[in-house]
Amino acid sequence: MRGTVPRVPTGIVAPVTIDSDLIPVTLRWAVRLVRGEAVAVGLVAAWLVWADLTATTTDLPSALLVTAFALGVAAALWALGGALLRRRAAARAPAIVLQLMLLPIGWFMIQGGLGWLGAPLIALGLGVTWLLVSPPTTRAFGLR
Repeated sequence: MRGTVPRVPTGIVAPVTIDSDLIPVTLRWAVRLVRGEAVAVGLVAAWLVWADLTATTTDLPSALLVTAFALGVAAALWALGGALLRRRAAARAPAIVLQLMLLPIGWFMIQGGLGWLGAPLIALGLGVTWLLVSPPTTRAFGLR
């Protein structure tokens, strides 16, 4: 009959289960928005590739440089989103820097008459930055 009776835990400490979902809502939304930005910049990069291939006259080196830059930014945003999802604290600062870069871009869009696009970009940059520095996200990275 050995092994048929369940063992009773001994001691004064009860077994503890670890919650596998330690990602707070603020961090999940930050990752979603950063990955959404990556998709948006990727679509712009795809349009740039199409424009490079179909243009009749162009400065090819400049066109390829702009296209490569857009592809690089899309890849960087996607990679940062993955690193944030894995709670890598080193990914937070570059993600914040990229979000803060949206502020002057949005400002100059507003100055150029594209307020309908510039204002949401500023709001997006500030919103994701706030999500990344919020207390639940900071605790998830183990920084406080």
